[in-house]
Amino acid sequence: MDFKVVIPAHYASTRLPGKVLLEVHGKPIIEYVYRNACASGAAHVLVATDDSRIIEAVQAFGAEACLTSTEHTSGSDRIAEVIQRNTWPEDTIIVNLQADEPMMPGENIAQVAANLDRHPAVDIATLCTGLEGGHEASDPNVVKVVHDRDNIATGFSRSMEAFGESADQTVYRHVGIYAYRAGYLCRFTRWPRSRLEKKESLEQMRAFEHGSLIHVEMCRSAPGIGVDTQEDYEALLQVL
Repeated sequence: MDFKVVIPAHYASTRLPGKVLLEVHGKPIIEYVYRNACASGAAHVLVATDDSRIIEAVQAFGAEACLTSTEHTSGSDRIAEVIQRNTWPEDTIIVNLQADEPMMPGENIAQVAANLDRHPAVDIATLCTGLEGGHEASDPNVVKVVHDRDNIATGFSRSMEAFGESADQTVYRHVGIYAYRAGYLCRFTRWPRSRLEKKESLEQMRAFEHGSLIHVEMCRSAPGIGVDTQEDYEALLQVL
């Protein structure tokens, strides 16, 4: 199975601007992300960004980078531009790997791509892991997900209350890595933002409201620390 990995990298992050260029042991975070993507067995890995500083940093360690519009509001929009500029076939499997996930194992990247390939009726594949204690359950920054017996997502939310008190479902922590086919992603980005997407600030709610099927599976390896804040960066320095 061939698949591509596109790493959308936005410089002006709200909570930690320029975070993907912060260094760990002399290397920018984006380099760790790129190396893990290459370790996944992907046929093609590139960084899509809106900032020349990220382009320069990526090219400095020998990787491919693409300068995209500054008008995009999401990584999905950025990847759709890359698809259209490169005229990739509609059935191309693409993994959206966030640029602030320097510890995401290559095994997980390959896993989500393979899950999409094995389920032709599914529109998106993503991953999850267990919630760690009550603090994650109550933290609105931790996105939660539930799925049915066939591993098809039945709900995403930042709040546990959204899932009710049903005893026959387990709530998991959503891991923000996605695989989709090029044709689907280009259609998805043309749909208007949905009501639930605006309420939850979760892009996948748009897919839900258009009847898309989202496959969810437990990560084979722990995803590690993602960098959203200065505190996350300091924690990363302790473990990488």
